[in-house]
Amino acid sequence: MILLRRADERGHANHGWLDSHHTFSFADFHDLRWMGFGPLRVINEDRVAAGGGFPPHRHANMEIISYVIEGALQHRDSIGNGSAIVPGDVQCMSAGSGIEHSEFNASKDQPVHFLQVWIQPNRINAAPGYAQQHYPVASRRGVLRLVVSPDGEDGSLAIRQDARVFASVLAPGEEVAHALGAGRRAWVQVVRGALSIDDCLLAAGDGVGISDETGLVLQASADCELLLFDLP
Repeated sequence: MILLRRADERGHANHGWLDSHHTFSFADFHDLRWMGFGPLRVINEDRVAAGGGFPPHRHANMEIISYVIEGALQHRDSIGNGSAIVPGDVQCMSAGSGIEHSEFNASKDQPVHFLQVWIQPNRINAAPGYAQQHYPVASRRGVLRLVVSPDGEDGSLAIRQDARVFASVLAPGEEVAHALGAGRRAWVQVVRGALSIDDCLLAAGDGVGISDETGLVLQASADCELLLFDLP
């Protein structure tokens, strides 16, 4: 079964300094049909203007993943971490029992474009944690590169959920396949470019949920960057 979420059907909020599109219900956008997909709760595509950002605020009991597409995002948090997140980086923040953080555009003259993803954890009130890792384009080209997992397999970042996130960069006509275990589902988010799943053509910002299938084949119809979530 395929559940299609077109980019232009997403929730949208424009605060001047922040232009955000919500795949699932978030903040003032509330749609009971789109409350998440399994433990995948949020995919926000955010563009933050130069000098703008999210001031310090608190989260608890959520696995928060940031994936920068263009520009640089400056991170600070209450457990002592501070870093710039750039394209190719994946940031995982386990909010656990509670963490305060800020995210600002690191540039004074260029916007930053990134995806913010929330995954519900499988245990609550654990100690907060933070990790960041760079995955060069070469390591993602033509393959599904594991970047997030429950156990840190193959150099991925560990989260508190039985979920795996893969990143891929494909050339036109190139394809990758992914097998789904029994009872598993997948969400594919097109970061940029275009791809097809069976006869379903997806463009930048589109997402698709796949369930009750043994696997899927992704074929790029243009230069393409994507994230694949393998979920319980």
